[in-house]
Amino acid sequence: MNDTERLLAYEQIRQLAYRYALAVDSRDLDALVELFVDDVQVGGDRFGRDALREDFARQLREVGITILFVGNHVIDLDDDDHAHGVVYCKGELQDGERWITQAIQYRDRYQRRNSRWYFVRRKHLLWYGSELGQSPLGLPPANWPEHNTGKGTLPESWESWQRFWKE
Repeated sequence: MNDTERLLAYEQIRQLAYRYALAVDSRDLDALVELFVDDVQVGGDRFGRDALREDFARQLREVGITILFVGNHVIDLDDDDHAHGVVYCKGELQDGERWITQAIQYRDRYQRRNSRWYFVRRKHLLWYGSELGQSPLGLPPANWPEHNTGKGTLPESWESWQRFWKE
């Protein structure tokens, strides 16, 4: 790879992590599974995006609102079509009536197919998860910009969020 191709690879791989966070938070399962290779391994014996979609649907129904904020992202190119990386993420999530904050690290493997980068595997590691002192659940509407505190309009205003919970 020349310098321009390397920079493009880094940016396309970074976008995978950002798009993953947005797809999870908005519950856009179609967009989420498209970030992975089409023959992705799911668990020990299942393969493909349909299996991955089922697995994400199961996992994401166990929690309510999620907010993933991607931070440090270190990418190492192994060759022209393979790479691995480490992504730091701060997450907030609804667990019933509780509001949890997490420090997460993802260990990723990437592959380029047909000039596009995909996840091959994402390993989710947790430093900690901790309940926040005040939960934002049940706050009165913020009606932003009228008030800076209170419940906003996300995630319920995303069409993909609404579809996910209707399925």
